[in-house]
Amino acid sequence: MKYLVTNIQGYSIHDGPGIRTVVFLKGCGLECRWCSNPECISPLPEVGFINKLCTRCGKCAEVCAKGAISFAEGIPNIVRKLCSGCGECSLACAEKALILYGKPMSTEEIFIAVKKDKMFYDSSGGGVTVSGGEALLHPKLVCDLFIKCREAGIHTCVETSGYVSNSVIQQVLHQTDYVLFDLKHLDSQKHLRYTGKPNDLILSNARLVIESNTETLFRMPLIPGVNDDLKNISDTADFLHSLGNNACRIELMPYHQLGKGKYESLDKEFSMPELHTPGPEEVDLVKKTFENYGITCLISR
Repeated sequence: MKYLVTNIQGYSIHDGPGIRTVVFLKGCGLECRWCSNPECISPLPEVGFINKLCTRCGKCAEVCAKGAISFAEGIPNIVRKLCSGCGECSLACAEKALILYGKPMSTEEIFIAVKKDKMFYDSSGGGVTVSGGEALLHPKLVCDLFIKCREAGIHTCVETSGYVSNSVIQQVLHQTDYVLFDLKHLDSQKHLRYTGKPNDLILSNARLVIESNTETLFRMPLIPGVNDDLKNISDTADFLHSLGNNACRIELMPYHQLGKGKYESLDKEFSMPELHTPGPEEVDLVKKTFENYGITCLISR
């Protein structure tokens, strides 16, 4: 069975303990309005176009069997309703102006790719992290990959929004050493407004993860004007306290604008253009507020 992988990123130090390789899978149950990985939201393969790399050679249009690439004023235009995401155009593009987001890979192929860096995992206490999108939309892949990793002595970590069924969480936890669990907003209506889904299932799964005694780090994307207010910080701290001492820490992930170019490459509109990257003083204030509520707070730099 093949799964769509958007990227396998080596030497990551921000997605679990030690040096890690992160496998990014396609498909997500949420549509966070600030998402920095829009190429991972859809479960289908997509082609991205980077205008500044294009030499206008026309080879992409020549190889497209669907006729999904046209040239207007000399600039390639992807007709999205015709594009099947086969990736032939990206293979023909020597300048890498066309990128296929969603390469089909088997569990064995993914394992071969990630085990190459085992020496770095062993020396740093790192391992493999499966992310997305939503990694747990693919529980069979995660379980099968993690079984292989554990047999090879590789630490396993899953990054999740928690928006999956309770049974999926329980299934994957049996093969998982570490969980990165996002808490985006404690107010369910605001969570619905900004991510497209309420948070009831997410909070239920957060409790399930903690009760499993799997080592867990809660993380909060810090979005100015969305979840950085005192009420949400207080509610989040209260929720973490309700889960017990093992849950009383959180990592802040300050919003950045690095994903905006991906929206342009996919012909998608970024719905929150007014967002700014929080400055050091803003981030430190949130950190100190969490600490005042008795929560150990880290910052992802």
